[in-house]
Amino acid sequence: MILIVDDDKAIRQSLALILKRKGYETLQAENPQEALSFLRERKFQLVIMDMNYSLSTTGEEGIHLLRQTKIFQPETPVILITAWGSIELAVEGMRYGAFDFITKPWNNLLLLQRIETAISLSSEPDKPNEDSSNFDRCGFIGKNPQIEDLMKTVERIARTNAPVLILGENGTGKELIANAIHRNSLRKDAPFVMVNLGGISTSLFESEMFGHSKGAFTGAVSERKGRFEMADKGTIFLDEIGDLSQDCQVKLLRVLQQHTFERLGENRARKTDIRAICATNADLTRMVKEHTFREDLFYRINLITLRIPPLRERRDDIPLLVRHFIESAASSHNIPQPEISSEAMNYLVRLPYPGNVRQLKNMVERAVLMCVGNRIEKSDFEFLGEEQATIPASVSGATLEDLEKTAITEALQKYDGNLSKVATALGITRQSLYRKIEKHGLGADS
Repeated sequence: MILIVDDDKAIRQSLALILKRKGYETLQAENPQEALSFLRERKFQLVIMDMNYSLSTTGEEGIHLLRQTKIFQPETPVILITAWGSIELAVEGMRYGAFDFITKPWNNLLLLQRIETAISLSSEPDKPNEDSSNFDRCGFIGKNPQIEDLMKTVERIARTNAPVLILGENGTGKELIANAIHRNSLRKDAPFVMVNLGGISTSLFESEMFGHSKGAFTGAVSERKGRFEMADKGTIFLDEIGDLSQDCQVKLLRVLQQHTFERLGENRARKTDIRAICATNADLTRMVKEHTFREDLFYRINLITLRIPPLRERRDDIPLLVRHFIESAASSHNIPQPEISSEAMNYLVRLPYPGNVRQLKNMVERAVLMCVGNRIEKSDFEFLGEEQATIPASVSGATLEDLEKTAITEALQKYDGNLSKVATALGITRQSLYRKIEKHGLGADS
């Protein structure tokens, strides 16, 4: 049973009809007082409520109803309905525990997707079944308890349409997790479109994301599809979303909220049915507090948040990863698969890895190519050139933070403060390097 709360009878009846066609039973309340009486009497799967009522133009009545709803039925998801001009009210509602929000006029398909997602994610997790063995990890390797918990969550949310925010340092495997969500979803046969937002300038954002018509600007010699149009019926993976400018954040929010966009040079809206998965290595919570990342966009993209632990927090997975990378490198280069000595393995387990799994992969692959005979020794990693910058002179008695700081310090010294070379050697982006330099209080010339 779904409770619909709105003082507009036409909206209540419209929602009830849409839900009835999908097999849902509904109960309607025309004001918060009536809604609260229903909430005291019976349990609901979901509550859909408008945030503005004729008795209150500030939204206070809607917020009060939401807070009361979470008192009477704390586990029941609530979807808020508000006008685009009152989206700040919806954001406030998210702070008080609302599951999601949608703006008027809504897209019926999008509304139903969010309703189904809310009900699915609020229900008890399914027990493991035979299909679990068919879950595709898309190459993400690990048996660490944190990784096992992560993959269980991925498996559960994959078949929903919930927007997902993936947090993790560079090189942890955010793209692999995004791909795993897509490959195990109902959209698996549709496109999976990857976009590095950090590599798109503000001036090119609309053209890249929404496309353009012929003659829309100088150089537009033909029409072009944007990334959202390419991803229709599938999944769009928006990496490095923390690097997006404020202007672009507004434009992105609109398409994620309304699922419509306009190509540059056109004045007609195009629809897109996409699932959005975003990723970043930035601290978005801090950025929201500092007003460098929009709070409404933050709530739109992080209905489900996944954190991928850095390699230094899952060192028990390093031997498993090393053996996999040795096998993969030998197969890829068509050479005999070497063994690895215990000394070399122990050495790898103790390194700081500011570049995470990506860095380990590069180190192992190059060692496979450089080793003499059919055995990788600790000394083989001395041939790694740039990667040698990641290996501190001494690791005994040092904390993980000390090891990372030492690795960056030695790389800065080796490359005379050239941040591009340092970032390449460490297997991280310049943006990530800036943040680490600031964190450790290190100075460098660009």
